[in-house]
Amino acid sequence: MAATHSTHRRFAMPGDQDRIAHALDLYEGAVFRDENDGLATADTVLDAVEADLALARGRVVHARFLTDRESPDARELALFERAAELYGELGDGRGEGEARFWIGTYHQVVAGDVETALPFFEQALELATKAGDTLTMSYALRHLAFAAHMAGDLAAARERMEESTRLRRELGFTAGVAANLLGLAFIAKDDGRADDSRAAVEEAAALAEAGGAEGVKRWIEEARGEL
Repeated sequence: MAATHSTHRRFAMPGDQDRIAHALDLYEGAVFRDENDGLATADTVLDAVEADLALARGRVVHARFLTDRESPDARELALFERAAELYGELGDGRGEGEARFWIGTYHQVVAGDVETALPFFEQALELATKAGDTLTMSYALRHLAFAAHMAGDLAAARERMEESTRLRRELGFTAGVAANLLGLAFIAKDDGRADDSRAAVEEAAALAEAGGAEGVKRWIEEARGEL
């Protein structure tokens, strides 16, 4: 299952427009008033806009891949890497953590390379934890749970998915909770806990229905035959 954020703090376009306007004001100050000290600030402001744009565009490219899972776009990884680089240079640990999560998602979901993805998820979790970004923490834990499940470590998979789910409940991220419960259902099934698996599926279905999460509802219906 792919990652999908319900909301995102970085997509406030009026804020980006204000930052671009500020950079242009600094440009005019340098050109017309010999206020050259502002040019370094202008670079920083525009780097922040570029980082936000790269992250947003990378996610759009990823969403397009998810429609058929057959047409990967090489731009996706480059965009996420550029965002991580810029956020790192800006000292924006929250942004860098999120970008590193998406780099990991590219490797895990698009390239099918879990080994390469794992360090990025771990870095994302560390940075998001320091920044208090519980949404990105929940995503990093979710995908670390997937990796543990694939490796046969059901205890670690359960622990990480449960912690991700706890964070999502605190955030009121209902669709995300439903998606995680489906993941927990598969973990329970493979762990021989059939009753827990069925209970998780039923709660997931109820939450997805209540929250109008049509995509998650489709995942649940597709998974019922396997569970």
